[in-house]
Amino acid sequence: MKIAFDAKRFFHNTSGLGNYSRDLIRILSKYYPENQYLLLNKNKSERESDILESSNVIFLETSKGTMSRQFKMGKDAQKENADIFHGLSGELPLKWDKKPIKKIVTIHDLIFVRYPQYYSFFDRKIHFWKFKKAANAADKIIAISEQTKRDIIQYLKIPDSKIEVIYQGCHKAFKEQQTEEFSQKTKEKFNLPERFILNVGTIEERKNLFSIVKAIKDTSIPLVVVGKKTKYFQKIKHFIEKNKMENQIYFLENVAMDELAVIYKSADIFVYPSFFEGFGIPLIEALFSKTVAVTGNTSCLPEAGGSDSVYINPDNYLDIQSKIKFLWDNESERKRRADKGFEFVQKFNDEPIASQLMSLYKKILQ
Repeated sequence: MKIAFDAKRFFHNTSGLGNYSRDLIRILSKYYPENQYLLLNKNKSERESDILESSNVIFLETSKGTMSRQFKMGKDAQKENADIFHGLSGELPLKWDKKPIKKIVTIHDLIFVRYPQYYSFFDRKIHFWKFKKAANAADKIIAISEQTKRDIIQYLKIPDSKIEVIYQGCHKAFKEQQTEEFSQKTKEKFNLPERFILNVGTIEERKNLFSIVKAIKDTSIPLVVVGKKTKYFQKIKHFIEKNKMENQIYFLENVAMDELAVIYKSADIFVYPSFFEGFGIPLIEALFSKTVAVTGNTSCLPEAGGSDSVYINPDNYLDIQSKIKFLWDNESERKRRADKGFEFVQKFNDEPIASQLMSLYKKILQ
C-alpha cells in the first residue's frame, strides 16, 4: 500500500497539529513497514529527521506553482500511484486528475465555530469553507475524539457513518525513562523548584492559564508554565506584577521534547483548565508521565483524562484552587490517581492507534 500525506504540519508546525502528524507517520512506519509513506510538501525541515531515515518514509517535493498545496499536491500523489491521500489537518487538495485515489481527512476540532470570539471573521470563514469542502470530498473522516465527531455532525452536517473516531497519542519521550543525569541537568537548566504544579500549552485565552494564576494567589505553590506567549500573556503578566507573584511563576520557552518529559515527571500536579479542546494531548503526556491531572469538565477532556483525573469548572478559579490544594497536600492521593491514570492512558499507546489507522486504510480500499 502506498499512502500519501499532506506533510506541511509535519515539517513546519511545532505544536498540536505537527505533533499529531509526526507521531502518526512514526507509528505507521514502525508497525506497518511493508507500506510506503509519502510526505508531500514544497520543502522539508530538520524536525524529526529520524522518521525520514526509515526506508519506507519518502519526502516528495510538490510541483511548483501558486497555491501548489491546494492545486498540485493531490495530482502529485496520483502521479506517484498512491492508493490513499490523507490530509492530516482538516484540509484536502482542491484539484485531482481522473486516476483513482481514496481520500481521508483528519479533523481535530471545530473550535472556531464554537468559540468565534477567539478568531477573526476572515479566519472563521476560511476555516469553515476548507473543513466543509474536505469533509464532503473525503471518503472517510477521522475525528480525534467523540466530541469532535459530534461537532462534525452538528456543524458540518456530515452523516455519522462517514466518521471514524481514532484517538491520538503523544511523543515517545513521555513513555521513556530519561537518565538521572539528564533529568538533573534539565532541572538545573530551567531552575525548577523542588515541588511545583505544571501547565503546558499556548498561552491564549481559551487555554485559561489566568484561572490557575488566580487560584494560586495567596498560596506558596509554585507554577511552571511551558508554552508560547500571545497577547493574552500581557493580562496575566499585569496580574502577576500587581500581586507580586514574580518569584512564584516560572515561564519556560524553547523546551526540547526530552526536557519537557522530565518537567512533566518532576511536577506534583498537571493543571489544564482549558475551556474547550479537540483532544488535549498535554493531558495524555501527563498521564504517561505518571503525574496526576486537574482539568476541565468540558468538551473531550474527560475522554482524554479518564475517571481518575480531577475535574474542575474552568470558569471557577476557586474550584481550581480547592482541587489543587487538596492534591498538593495529599501525596498518597496524588500517587493513587497517577497510577490509575497511567493504566487508563495505555489505550492511547502507539500500537493500538496504528492498528486502528491501518484497519481504516484497508477498509476504504476494499
